[in-house]
Amino acid sequence: MTELALILTALLFGGMVLYAFGFAAFAFHALPHDVAGPFIRRAFPYFYVFVFASALLAGGAALFADRTSMALLAAIAITTIFARQILMPAINDATDAGNKKRFAMLHTISVLITLAHIAAAGVTLVLLARL
Repeated sequence: MTELALILTALLFGGMVLYAFGFAAFAFHALPHDVAGPFIRRAFPYFYVFVFASALLAGGAALFADRTSMALLAAIAITTIFARQILMPAINDATDAGNKKRFAMLHTISVLITLAHIAAAGVTLVLLARL
């Protein structure tokens, strides 16, 4: 199970890094801003489903390998629910209302959560690789 947990965590880590630093950045670079914004907005719910499902599956596999890894992956899954169900709609509402200050604050929180998820997945990779 350790190998499965390691592979699933690598998938989670790679997917988050690719989306956060590749896909989203590329969309805003390659598309006009008025197209990129709505495009990314439609993609984010799928990103969060991917993060939740990957973290849940990796955490389940890690349960039999390392409790710390399992706890980190569970924390990622749980906080992803908050990000998708509460934070993302609030960001969308701020955008729709033209409230740039609220958008900036909420978006910053979203970015910090994603960075924390990436860091936690990275730590988990190291922990699982050492087993």
